[in-house]
Amino acid sequence: MAVTSLALRRQRLTFAIGAVRQNLARGPVALPQPLAYDARMASPAATPDRALDTLCSELREIVGPSWALTGADDLRTYECDGLTGWRQPPLAVALPASTEEVARVVRLCHRLHVPFVPRGSGTGLSGGALPSADGIVIGLSRMRSILQIDLENERVVVQPGVLNLEVTRAVQAEGYFYAPDPSSQRVCTIGGNVAENSGGAHCLKYGFTTNHVLAATLVLSDGRIAHLGSACLDAPGLDLLGVLIGSEGTLGIVTEVTLRLLPQPEWVETLLAAFPSTDTAGEAVAAIVAHGVVPAAMEMMDRATIQAVESTMHAGYPDCGAALLVELDGPAADCRSLFQAVEELCRAAGATEVRVARDEAERALLWKGRRGAFSAMGRVSPDYYVQDGVVPRSRLAGVLAGIRELEQRHQLRVANVFHAGDGNLHPLILYDRKEAGGAERARELAEDILGLCLEAGGSLTGEHGVGRDKMCQMPRLFSVADQEVMDRVRSAFDPHRLANPGKVLPTPRLCGEHPGIYRPHPAELAGLAERM
Repeated sequence: MAVTSLALRRQRLTFAIGAVRQNLARGPVALPQPLAYDARMASPAATPDRALDTLCSELREIVGPSWALTGADDLRTYECDGLTGWRQPPLAVALPASTEEVARVVRLCHRLHVPFVPRGSGTGLSGGALPSADGIVIGLSRMRSILQIDLENERVVVQPGVLNLEVTRAVQAEGYFYAPDPSSQRVCTIGGNVAENSGGAHCLKYGFTTNHVLAATLVLSDGRIAHLGSACLDAPGLDLLGVLIGSEGTLGIVTEVTLRLLPQPEWVETLLAAFPSTDTAGEAVAAIVAHGVVPAAMEMMDRATIQAVESTMHAGYPDCGAALLVELDGPAADCRSLFQAVEELCRAAGATEVRVARDEAERALLWKGRRGAFSAMGRVSPDYYVQDGVVPRSRLAGVLAGIRELEQRHQLRVANVFHAGDGNLHPLILYDRKEAGGAERARELAEDILGLCLEAGGSLTGEHGVGRDKMCQMPRLFSVADQEVMDRVRSAFDPHRLANPGKVLPTPRLCGEHPGIYRPHPAELAGLAERM
């Protein structure tokens, strides 16, 4: 059964809201009391300079002088993630090498009441790893060990800095693979995948990260270490692991992950079909699904994307209005007949060309083109803004038509590349930030596209997350009551809002709620007021 990103996110939210409401009906959520932070460092006597000196000095003691970064040039490296429109250098960067070092750094942050932002490779596209001005970044790039491979039980234990593709490479000689495959799988980390509940092209058949994580070790915002899930496929009790996956670093820092492995399929075949337009390609998608076929992947690119890909990758895509990349895998006997049906359905929908990859080399080249679509946009536009929304498959054609109308209204080009099988759109808005108002127009168009997705019964995000970018759009999808429940869940894990603050949920209205190194008011320094 195919698992859609929209259904997964609604299912997880419904479960979390229901579980928390059950607990709230019995009284306050019962979790161990958090550790107290050092009130002395939050007093007028503790000037910002002194507090910063204390922070940096103790970071060096914990992770070593080479792994505590405070220089301006070093900090610029961490000022943004893949969404470069948002930038903010942190106070410092700590690069721990173990769960214990992460816990010690977090305990320090908790004592000084300093916010922290976890970071993997920084490939996220929603500003989820954007630093806080008064906080630090805790980078997990040194934690890159595969701790255990257990093929008998089809699982592997990894640190969060392990790259996605490295998991498959470690077990493929034994006939196994790790299914989630974001386009950035060569550079994105497992920790980041867990934070965003990443999917990828093959999530249509195999599901998202949440379907492949069995257990996780989590450092809470006060430095305590928790273990969620188990090595079993179905652990008893509330699904706190499910709450953690996709929480975008707002509940703590994941330092170990137990992943499911799958046997490599017996048979894999990849087809490329060319269509006059995205409308006719969309008709083929609908026909394939209606026929009862669940491809391993079904990806679509429009003409603008194809031209960019061909100018960069030379992957062999035809010059057409839209290209559909369909891959089937599984038992050979079953797949051959289904693959023939897919070919016939594509031709019946108006495909002008249907090509089957002759060998693994051609298949790899076709996928190289699809996975390189985002980066290829640099050849056709000085800047681009990646959006990420979800719509029901049946509404694809209407939403794509609406995007074309928005292009005309905003006078900006949009290149479309998306996971057609589950309706996860990735429109690429092309603009030039050097033009007056260019970035603002691109953002307005992106928000209007999200509006189209919501009007069609879709969601704000399929796999890129909410982060900072879509935080203010959350009220368009969730009621005040829903947001309050989500905030209660977050507070149960992180009552002081130190873990990745200012992300996912709209920012608190009161400035006093914002964590950071305390900066006394001039009235306090003059002895005219005191902090309560």
